[in-house]
Amino acid sequence: MDKLSRYSPYALAALRIVAALLFMQHGTAKLFGFPEMGGHGAPGPSSPGGLSPLMFVGALLELFGGLAIFAGFLTRPVAFILAGEMAFAYWFMHVPRGGFFPLANGGDLAVLFCFVFLYLVFAGPGALSLDGTRAPARGSS
Repeated sequence: MDKLSRYSPYALAALRIVAALLFMQHGTAKLFGFPEMGGHGAPGPSSPGGLSPLMFVGALLELFGGLAIFAGFLTRPVAFILAGEMAFAYWFMHVPRGGFFPLANGGDLAVLFCFVFLYLVFAGPGALSLDGTRAPARGSS
């Protein structure tokens, strides 16, 4: 198993990059209607009345925060903010819709994103990040 440990910074980078790409889709769907959410998501630009100010801020965080996480730029503070956004989304958007259980209220992605971002706060960006080029002496922080 020690042989696998040397690849952990790259596995962490893969988690960071894939999570960021998936997260960014939520922002682009809300802001630009792409990709289409198939009627099971938050209102987008084509919905009647457009986005509420709260949803607009959330969409901006998802798009630009996701882009920062993707690039590994200011990973820890951005991940902290995004984990908070997802905790807020779960408790104030999903729980009122269907109770506490994530499967019942559609909040399973919010919970998962929250904990992935929370992990990035503590683990850092891993390999292949702008943070790593800015602070090479600190490693993957």
